[in-house]
Amino acid sequence: MSGLQETPSAQRLHIALYGRRNAGKSSLINALTGQEIALVSPVAGTTADPVKKAMELHPIGPVLFIDTAGYDDEGELGKLRVAATEKTLQRSDVALLVLEGPPTEEDLQWAERLKEQKIPFLAVQTKTDLQPPAPLPKALRDKAVAVSAATGEGIEALRTALAAIVPENFGQMDLTGRLCAAGDTVLLVMPQDIQAPKGRLILPQVQTLRHLLDKKCIPVCCTADGLDGALAALAKPPKLIITDSQCFPLAAEKKPEESLLTSFSILMAANKGDIDAFARGAEAIGGLTEHSRVLIAEACTHAPLEEDIGRVKIPNLLRKRAGQGLQVDVAAGSDFPADLTPYDLVIHCGGCMFNRAYVLRRLESAQAQGVPMTNYGVAIAYLTGILSQVSW
Repeated sequence: MSGLQETPSAQRLHIALYGRRNAGKSSLINALTGQEIALVSPVAGTTADPVKKAMELHPIGPVLFIDTAGYDDEGELGKLRVAATEKTLQRSDVALLVLEGPPTEEDLQWAERLKEQKIPFLAVQTKTDLQPPAPLPKALRDKAVAVSAATGEGIEALRTALAAIVPENFGQMDLTGRLCAAGDTVLLVMPQDIQAPKGRLILPQVQTLRHLLDKKCIPVCCTADGLDGALAALAKPPKLIITDSQCFPLAAEKKPEESLLTSFSILMAANKGDIDAFARGAEAIGGLTEHSRVLIAEACTHAPLEEDIGRVKIPNLLRKRAGQGLQVDVAAGSDFPADLTPYDLVIHCGGCMFNRAYVLRRLESAQAQGVPMTNYGVAIAYLTGILSQVSW
């Protein structure tokens, strides 16, 4: 099955497995899915870096398993593995705390960390074919499920318990919300620059188009230079115009008065994060000077491009407003600083490659440190003076 036919990883429930080395994490994934998708070995420490595997898990649906290294790993390399395991906490929607035998102090500490991160989790007691489940403290007893990956005992009960801790509204967010309804015409302005290689659409465009079809809207697509023709071809103005953020000024200038206007980036931000917080964060742009420092946070990693929106266009707009001395740093992929206090503002991409939990935890981190955070689309709308015309 090709990638275009699969549910994107960012839309899947992220299930992380945590536990000591050789506690049975990889065997548990194989038992849950009924497939040999994770490497199993009696040698402790076989799983080095977190391993991600997209699967369909009944009765939940599309999920992404994250198999992590044991948090009791040792040595210099072990410290790096544990650090990589800790980073996965930011991405986890739910977790399985895998326990072999009586819980250790490390097990209890990780249970507390999951609680602090507000990650729903189950305490999975493994290898019950070899030993009876050990007594657990009350904090874990109510979350416990005993299983044997070897015999399959308890696996069905674990699937049922796992489905019960999935966040209630997971996967139910409406990308366009109240902006349009079934039967409405929606015009998508999709410039095909060097960031959208020949023959392909970028992910936010694909996801939005699929969403509109599922919602029974009537999507019409054009590039920026075809906007006039697209509007003229419609019998009446579209209910909504969704544009690439860099075309905001053009779309705002040409849109019919009765049409609503938004961007792919803003829709993604509203779907993945807190759009009202991002709108408040954009107000910090007005206070930037050439002595300020801004962090651009990208979900994906790629080589810088000539027309790159995060590394070229937004920095240019910021410096035009605040002064050429403005310092702009870029963090790509999972390289998001723990200490954000050196920054006056964080500008995050739409987050189409991240799940909602990851974006929200980044926002929470910024808020806890008193650093405003906004989004590409919101920032561009503010910088071009059209934020008041934008809907979400």
